[in-house]
Amino acid sequence: MRALVISGGGSKGAFAGGVAQFLMQYLGYEYNMFLGTSTGSLLIPHLSLNKIDKVYNLFTNVTQRDIFSVSPFVQRKKGDREYVSIDFVNSIWQFIRMKRTFGESKHLKRNIKRNFSKEEFETIKKTKEDVVVTVSNLSKNKEEYKSINDCTYEEFCNWIWISCNYIPFMSLATVDGFEYADGGLGCVIPIREAILRGATEIDAIVLESENMEHKKVLGKNPFSLMLNLFGHLLDQVERNDITIGKLAAKNKGVKLNLYYTPTSLTENSLIFSKPLMEKWWQQGYDYAKKKHESAMSNELKE
Repeated sequence: MRALVISGGGSKGAFAGGVAQFLMQYLGYEYNMFLGTSTGSLLIPHLSLNKIDKVYNLFTNVTQRDIFSVSPFVQRKKGDREYVSIDFVNSIWQFIRMKRTFGESKHLKRNIKRNFSKEEFETIKKTKEDVVVTVSNLSKNKEEYKSINDCTYEEFCNWIWISCNYIPFMSLATVDGFEYADGGLGCVIPIREAILRGATEIDAIVLESENMEHKKVLGKNPFSLMLNLFGHLLDQVERNDITIGKLAAKNKGVKLNLYYTPTSLTENSLIFSKPLMEKWWQQGYDYAKKKHESAMSNELKE
């Protein structure tokens, strides 16, 4: 049973889309199972339907307004460079309203249902073994995996949305008395879960470079520094997930193919820029093609 697993990574999901396009369209890989965290959870329902063009249009045209009902960020441009700063007015307003997060992502919840129909949901249930999204149950301090086979359409859309809620910058959700947030807070890339669910070969797309090759520039105010800190912590979770996944794959005899980003794409993956995401999509496609050609060349030499 072949599985496609996609990590969290916000706007970097465009890179994962490019990799998936190469694997599914160029190589013709067919997957029985799809698992994702955060941005990966947004991609996998459409990929499971083999709707590559739809995913491309959705990801390369998304804007801040499609995600945030209250945005904690202001996107600015200086020359050719786009950068982000904190929207202090919105953040202070959240405090005044006694909210626990700097921003709200209710627009994302609306757009998930707008772009993923009930008919598509039913088609996936009939044609695929499983589609699974990762969420973090903060009340129980554990990650949970929500299968399309165990959910109604409304429930599954809600879990996809929750999987993407990168707190404290996005919404905190409550389900059955438990508080939930971004799946990446517990598991950034669910390789081990794919193995536990019966995968025998896994293509895992990791939306981070394998080796950090540059010096990170830390934020100049407490909010942006907090974003850097969260990014650092999630990097550690991701490395742990990959190590556990590799060990599980080795013990179970599962073939694991890892696809990393060749470079660090962005310092703030909550900023969505059409030119950048189009570029990252193409980079993902080209990277996967180069990796495949290199592997084929090595096999011929042997």
